[in-house]
Amino acid sequence: MLIIGEKLSIIAKRVREAILHRDRSPIQEIAVSQWRAGAGMIDANIGPADEGGEALMEWMVTTIQEAVPLPVCLDTTNAGAVEAGLKVHDNTWGRPMINSTSNDPERFPMLELAARYNALIIGLTVGRGGLPADAEERCALAAEIMGRAMECGVPLEDLYLDPLVLQIATSQDHARHVLNAVKMFQELNEPAMKTVVGLSNISNGCPKQIRPVLNRHYFTLLMHEGLAAAIADPHEVAETVKTLDVLQGRIVYAHSYLEM
Repeated sequence: MLIIGEKLSIIAKRVREAILHRDRSPIQEIAVSQWRAGAGMIDANIGPADEGGEALMEWMVTTIQEAVPLPVCLDTTNAGAVEAGLKVHDNTWGRPMINSTSNDPERFPMLELAARYNALIIGLTVGRGGLPADAEERCALAAEIMGRAMECGVPLEDLYLDPLVLQIATSQDHARHVLNAVKMFQELNEPAMKTVVGLSNISNGCPKQIRPVLNRHYFTLLMHEGLAAAIADPHEVAETVKTLDVLQGRIVYAHSYLEM
């Protein structure tokens, strides 16, 4: 299970202020905390970044990788900023990931960048037609993204399909549709397609004390269906990953398994 640390998002006030002042300390402190909690990759979410996005993503990638030996997930709709981040990414620590392409023509260039720079890429199952209605519609979108990836020269093993988690407070039925989609996506190819979710989307809009409860339990259900990766807070989910690994026999039980 790949955990992509979600805490470096421009939406967060502390991160936004650090970005504004180009203050490396808070960015690196958060990155280190996520790494130590079990993240295998760090998500650098700079938003649309329509102005100055290239320089900002360069700064984010180098700042993160100065502090932690991890690859970075480049999270923006600005293709130029993604390419700037790919150029400075230190692949010693693993291949970068692009977040994301979709079935929207405006996102197609992301696949070309993934092929050019040998990057992993997330395929978000949504298009210009609006939100997918159910698991079947998500699968149809996934199949189109897979076909386009192959046309662009992106191996399917480098593509992570994202079924689009929606907030349970307003879209409760979609929690089940996403679970079904995670299972169905894996049947679209042999070997099975990898899947990824933005986990905390499930609890957006919920009271603060409820959010981690929803996140952890939904994560357990997703793992049961075969989820390969999650953009999540590693502090919330690391114990779940380790416990399910023990219960399903992927690692040998020891009293200290949570500390390993």
